[in-house]
Amino acid sequence: MKTLFDKIWDAHVVQNVKDGPTQLYIDRLFLHEVTSPQAFDTLRDKGIGVFRSDRLVAMPDHNTPSDQQDHIDDPVGRNQVETLKRNCCQFGIKHFDMGTKDNGIIHVVGPEKALSLPGMTIVCGDSHTSTHGAVGALAMGIGTSEVAQVLASQCILQQKPKSMRISIEGELEKGVTAKDVALYIMSKLTTSGATGYVVEYAGSAIRSMSMEGRLTLSNLSIEMGSRAGIIAPDEITFEYLKGREYAPKGEAWDKSVEQWKTLRSDEDAVFDKEVTFKAEDIKPRITYGTNPGAGVAIDEAIPTLDEIKETDKAGFLSQLSYMQFEPGEKLEGKAVDYCFLGACTNGRIEDFRAFASIVKGRKKADNVVAWLVPGSWSVRRQIEEEGIDKILKEAGFELRLPSCSACLAMNPDKVPAGKLCVSTSNRNFVGRQGPGARTILASPLVVAAAAVTGKITDPRKML
Repeated sequence: MKTLFDKIWDAHVVQNVKDGPTQLYIDRLFLHEVTSPQAFDTLRDKGIGVFRSDRLVAMPDHNTPSDQQDHIDDPVGRNQVETLKRNCCQFGIKHFDMGTKDNGIIHVVGPEKALSLPGMTIVCGDSHTSTHGAVGALAMGIGTSEVAQVLASQCILQQKPKSMRISIEGELEKGVTAKDVALYIMSKLTTSGATGYVVEYAGSAIRSMSMEGRLTLSNLSIEMGSRAGIIAPDEITFEYLKGREYAPKGEAWDKSVEQWKTLRSDEDAVFDKEVTFKAEDIKPRITYGTNPGAGVAIDEAIPTLDEIKETDKAGFLSQLSYMQFEPGEKLEGKAVDYCFLGACTNGRIEDFRAFASIVKGRKKADNVVAWLVPGSWSVRRQIEEEGIDKILKEAGFELRLPSCSACLAMNPDKVPAGKLCVSTSNRNFVGRQGPGARTILASPLVVAAAAVTGKITDPRKML
């Protein structure tokens, strides 16, 4: 019997190369400005065209400013965005340009427009393509040479990964979000604990999770080293996708849903590895180091040296040195400089609702610079339609324009050296948010609590 991953993989095999990789058909290729230029140059060098332009969608996001979108000052970023537009025009590819109503972070726009659907194989030259696995798709980040393969043939050559199932059983406590679940899993499995696997998330806590929460969880799959994260589609998935722009309509919708209902692991399916966690053990989380797995519950202390393996002590101390923290230190109550809400991890409408639930009736702390950046223009419109923008404004916050923003230092939203940022983004690597910037990863609720108190604060005290 088969896992969900097996079913999707097997349905897309074109051929198995003897003693080599599998030729896998790709349903959707997403393109952005950073990793695609060299792939298009490969086509030109070989004198070939795009095989199936109707299966491709492109948009700039990494270099897009969040304060204005009339121009990009940085010449490198501007050239990347302009090159993407020219390439899409030349090869006849759907392109959602910067500042237009369809634009946003590619991993936010894909699901919200139903360009990502259950059972699909989806690739993009970006590691966080795993996000799209939340709809029940096999979604993988690929390299530039593989992007060229898909442009030319709508296929890639891949070795089949192993399978892992991570189950979260029970009910999450109030104030605990999908972001906390992901950070908890990484702290237990480490950032290499799922290397070589496609991870299926299962269990009662996952089944009760909203679509936005599932997208957050799948987004962070890559931070455990996994090839992809996937969640079996169900009524929550179907309700989320129904009526969206590129979803099947009418009779085609009904037929699609019936087929999608078969996309689940068989009861006796065998995984290469299985792990189970209890939902009640998970609290709001924060990171203290320079990888997403170096984290603790918000009311816990950083581990002491005695709690760290001898072989890991040098790396542990190096992380704390960069972060300017000490072994055994509690971070709750520590002053922060910047707060960032956004990214393909937490830039969706549910994340802004959560943030607003904390800041409503309160004021932004004077010592904090806050960047609140929707993941798409659609999210921004919904924020305005629900009146969330008014709540934010009354609390002293500015709603910015859709962009990858402060997730990574490729646009103007850079955290200055030495400053401490509590962020909903996906990576806290050295220099990720700017040279010398220090990053604590957290949920929208934790970021909101920090933004109004000026310090790391347990959001459960403010709900």
